[in-house]
Amino acid sequence: MNILFSIVVPVFNRPQEVRELLESLQKQDFQDDFEVVIVEDGSTERSEAVVEQFREHLQISYYYKENSGPGDSRNFGMQKAKGNYFIILDSDCMLPQQYLSEVDRELNADFVHCFGGPDAADTSFTVVQKAINYVMTSFLTTGGIRGGKKTVGKFQPRSFNMGISKTAFEKTGGFGQIHPGEDPDLTFRIWKTGFSSRLFPKAFVYHKRRIDWNKFYTQVNKFGMVRPILNKWHPGTAKPTYWFPTLFILGLGVAILAAFLGLWLPLFLYASYFLVLFLDAWIKTRSISVALLSIYAVFVQFIGYGIGFIKSTMLLNFSNKNPEELFPKLFFKKK
Repeated sequence: MNILFSIVVPVFNRPQEVRELLESLQKQDFQDDFEVVIVEDGSTERSEAVVEQFREHLQISYYYKENSGPGDSRNFGMQKAKGNYFIILDSDCMLPQQYLSEVDRELNADFVHCFGGPDAADTSFTVVQKAINYVMTSFLTTGGIRGGKKTVGKFQPRSFNMGISKTAFEKTGGFGQIHPGEDPDLTFRIWKTGFSSRLFPKAFVYHKRRIDWNKFYTQVNKFGMVRPILNKWHPGTAKPTYWFPTLFILGLGVAILAAFLGLWLPLFLYASYFLVLFLDAWIKTRSISVALLSIYAVFVQFIGYGIGFIKSTMLLNFSNKNPEELFPKLFFKKK
């Protein structure tokens, strides 16, 4: 098929991020036409003036709508788009110049109706951003849970770097109102229609994640709460590995208690894990500071995710209320 890419970006109060993303799109080495669709999701700090500066260099559309969440905004953008293959990006991403060429190469070699790409840390990122990026992508942490080239099971794309054909969008209806978790929910529904998903390992983005430790904890805590909801909606997708952060934290508490009783082996095993994690982060980031902060980031990630996961699991199993009633902050109401 002749592929025409439409890049859809929901934005909420991030004009500077939009500028950086558009600058990276302007530098793409891809030779064919593509369009960019910016959807302003009820922002008070609008990006329209920034978008205007790129109209001479990019085929770009700008829409403003009431705030209804990133999932609904992506759907809005795909409905307005002219292309037949949509690339969904977060506004805090920047693209290497070969990104679109890599996506095009993968689709022409082995077409798939849904894909996801990795995220990487640019050299300009802070040490905190690099540490968080490491733990969010490493196979040694929850980064490996979603599936990938070296994991067992299907790959679950994430909407900061996700592709979906117009055909798959029309058959599934696009993203739902849950957030976070709207991306795996859509992927599972894509699978149910008979389409598949695949990792494009070289189609990576630089995902800035403008975040601090408190925001990171809140984010991963929500990820933990969302997963049991997705397991309930899509029972065949549940995996024992989703329990890992909860069991890890509980096990660490038991190991510390055992050490007070003179049993040091469990704590030694945990220390060995953190040593491996430190060495892996050091090798991959080439920074001792990032490697040290990665250990702290893992604690934040596992505690936040683990608490959210067990809380959500207990409430869903011992309450007659539906997820929207139990966790109203995880759902946007469609406008």
